[in-house]
Amino acid sequence: MDFSTIDITIFALYAVLILSIGLFVSRKKKGETKSAEDYFLAGKSLPWWAIGASLIAANISAEQFIGMSGSGFALGLAIASYEWMAAITLLVVGKYFLPIFIEKGLYTIPEFIEKRYSTNLKTILAVFWIALFVFVNLTTVLFLGGKALDTIVGSGDGSILLNSIIGLGLFAAAYSLWGGLAAVAWTDVVQVVLLIIGGLLMAYFALANVTDSGSFIDGLKYVYEKAPERFSMILSKGEIITPNGRDAWWDLPGLAVLIGGMWVANLYYWGFNQYIIQRTLAAKSLKEGQKGIVFAAFLKLIIPAIVVLPGIIAYVMNLDPETGTLNMGLLSSEGFLGTAGNVANDNAAPWLIKNFIPVGLKGLILAALAAAIVSSLASMINSTSTIFTMDIYKSMFNKNANDKQMVKVGRLTGLVALIIAMLIAPQLGNLGQVFQFIQEYTGVVSPGILAVFLMGLFYKKATNNAAIWGVILSIPLAMYFKVAPNGWSDAALFVNLPFMHQMMLTCIGTILVIAGISKLEGNQENSKAIVLSKQLFATDKTFNVAAFGVLLITALLYALFW
Repeated sequence: MDFSTIDITIFALYAVLILSIGLFVSRKKKGETKSAEDYFLAGKSLPWWAIGASLIAANISAEQFIGMSGSGFALGLAIASYEWMAAITLLVVGKYFLPIFIEKGLYTIPEFIEKRYSTNLKTILAVFWIALFVFVNLTTVLFLGGKALDTIVGSGDGSILLNSIIGLGLFAAAYSLWGGLAAVAWTDVVQVVLLIIGGLLMAYFALANVTDSGSFIDGLKYVYEKAPERFSMILSKGEIITPNGRDAWWDLPGLAVLIGGMWVANLYYWGFNQYIIQRTLAAKSLKEGQKGIVFAAFLKLIIPAIVVLPGIIAYVMNLDPETGTLNMGLLSSEGFLGTAGNVANDNAAPWLIKNFIPVGLKGLILAALAAAIVSSLASMINSTSTIFTMDIYKSMFNKNANDKQMVKVGRLTGLVALIIAMLIAPQLGNLGQVFQFIQEYTGVVSPGILAVFLMGLFYKKATNNAAIWGVILSIPLAMYFKVAPNGWSDAALFVNLPFMHQMMLTCIGTILVIAGISKLEGNQENSKAIVLSKQLFATDKTFNVAAFGVLLITALLYALFW
């Protein structure tokens, strides 16, 4: 790839800036020792704008920047439902979940399980989340990030994949392991600015190259005219067939993105995902945390222009102008062909960067991509260490651990998790639409866990045994909707449903299991039940007005692209 001196300089300045900020905010005053609250919750000192920026930086990683662009290539704008519905989900989290979390003084999400149910269930879920972060989240982000850098900077043949994975991991570790959440959150402010500017520039230059006029407006009109079906938010059966021959409806089944399983995916991710919710637990106050959440909701509304639109542009640019069919040769000629002759959708964004970003701006775009990857890696490392230290080490091995011991264990845990992920990441093969793959298989476990949390928050009679059985039975219930024995797929006993429907039905089924077992155990209010009141959920005028604005804009977007 043709990298100019200025490109290299810009990228180097980005790296120096991030490391400098991370180490600066991590510094200790003379004679002071970093406490557990300082390391894991940034001393509960984060302002709203840092919280909002950090939420988006933690969320937008290679999974979105690369994976969602790939899904934009395959499915079109409909995949943006994950972003626009997330904006509404954030409002729900800010108004109904965060007040309870702040009141309980939580460090971790598993800690809520202990306060509401039992230590045993907390330990089970803590181990599950650590495994998920290490073996799924960290490895996937490292692999996709390394793959993107190998394509953009290298030749795309995997020659620098391993070096890219190691470099990204060490860069994230350089400031996050030492500084904790404060270093992660404050560097995220810079990372999200780079991410948005870089993403918008990528979309701009891609559109400018679509037509001979060089106008991005003309390019946008051309893209819409050539593939209007790619701008539909509510898909019908057969409306879009992906490059690998799959009906896009199975990934995004119509109205389910508004009233179905999308809520399960989003509530689980934004409400009960440690590496997302942790920065809101570090807010100066509840009101500051709620302002940060609504700020993040506004940012979510513009994210599709960064992570989805480039994929649609790449799709149109690879259509044969005469036949309107996908021209496989344009991609395969540069090593962008996936296994078994299928187009590697997740190469859409790297392909645009490599071919259409002018020299002098490639360094900035690469910095934006690195920002998306590194910020998420840093958040995942920090949250893995937080859960292990607070919910396993302190709870099971050293109940009297002091601040110095907990910070030391946190740093060591983060380092071990990163090393394991870096060893596994190069082994990942071509997963097609990685974003969809992750959503689909996370959807096997997330509905049951969401049900446990919802019942724990809002159903006072939910018992510990009911919650444990709910989690256990949710897995076979989810698999019933997902996997049928060979030759039995059409039998009346088994059903074949889109995974969003599977998630919703699994969540409802788990809720019924918890309610039923709780009733059998006496149908009495649990002594650990959450005491709810109108005052607890009261929000100020700033939050209410901003929330109304988010709802209005989201409604207008769906009306425009219905």
